[in-house]
Amino acid sequence: MPSIPFENHLRFARSYVRRTLENRRLNPPSAMLPAPHRPNPASWPDDRLTVSWLGHATVLLNFHGTMVLTDPALEPRIGIGRGFAKLGPRRLIHPALRPRELPRLDLVLLSHAHMDHTDLGTLGKLKVETPIIVQSGNRDLVKRFRKVDELAWGERTEIAGLGIESTQARHWGARMITDSHRGYGGYLIQKAGRTVLFAGDTAYTDALAPLGRRGAIDLAILPIGAYDPWIANHASPEQAWAMFQALGAEYVLPIHHSTFRLSREPADEPLGRFLHIAGRDRWRVLGTGIGATAEVPNHCAGGELSGVRLGNTKPRPR
Repeated sequence: MPSIPFENHLRFARSYVRRTLENRRLNPPSAMLPAPHRPNPASWPDDRLTVSWLGHATVLLNFHGTMVLTDPALEPRIGIGRGFAKLGPRRLIHPALRPRELPRLDLVLLSHAHMDHTDLGTLGKLKVETPIIVQSGNRDLVKRFRKVDELAWGERTEIAGLGIESTQARHWGARMITDSHRGYGGYLIQKAGRTVLFAGDTAYTDALAPLGRRGAIDLAILPIGAYDPWIANHASPEQAWAMFQALGAEYVLPIHHSTFRLSREPADEPLGRFLHIAGRDRWRVLGTGIGATAEVPNHCAGGELSGVRLGNTKPRPR
């Protein structure tokens, strides 16, 4: 795993704090918008793959009867501290579900230690019996949980009937500047002949393409935001689409956008650019609104709207 110079971490941390304080001064908090959709996991069938984007990098999956949650960050803010004392970006849109509204979880996947992906406040509200998988060097962040697996790139384990493999990413893992030992990456998730790639957080990389050559990927969950000016660590929408094409996946769920202001681009720009580059293949893009739910059937025939059925999503009451 390539190392990143300490000076880069320090520069990022200083810039993060400076931008956070400047943002608060120039943009006083406005009312947090409601999520446009509200998932209803209790209605999801256990004989198929159902996914819902809860906001940022948090995705809830019913993977043929196994309930999985990725990078849970469901509090009003992400950052340093807890509760009202937390210093960091505030949500632009409420999460589609609050922690107490989550179903019983069979597994939580954490891609890396950054505070918008490993939110200790949200994790503190999950049951300690919930199995957790982290990248190498991150076990200490989830020590309250009774079952924790730590994976390096290429390592694999099985939990709750799922095969889980750690995958590469082009990013960095330090949470507090100096803890550069922390790993980062994504996960290949498999069950019942189905495969999902949760890429975590990554800049453009060709390291994921070989995964598609190993076998069909039903769904790629890829980040598309926070690229301006952090293009060295975060893929642009066009780069994310290129990675999706290189994977040969059937569908893509874009994440890491529209939820927090982490960079200079307008909040709605990443999704707009992603849908534009998708063009006639826009039907392959799932979950474009927070809380939107999609069922991906076992046999994807291809063609517009023939390979996915949207459903089990209740509009948010206004």
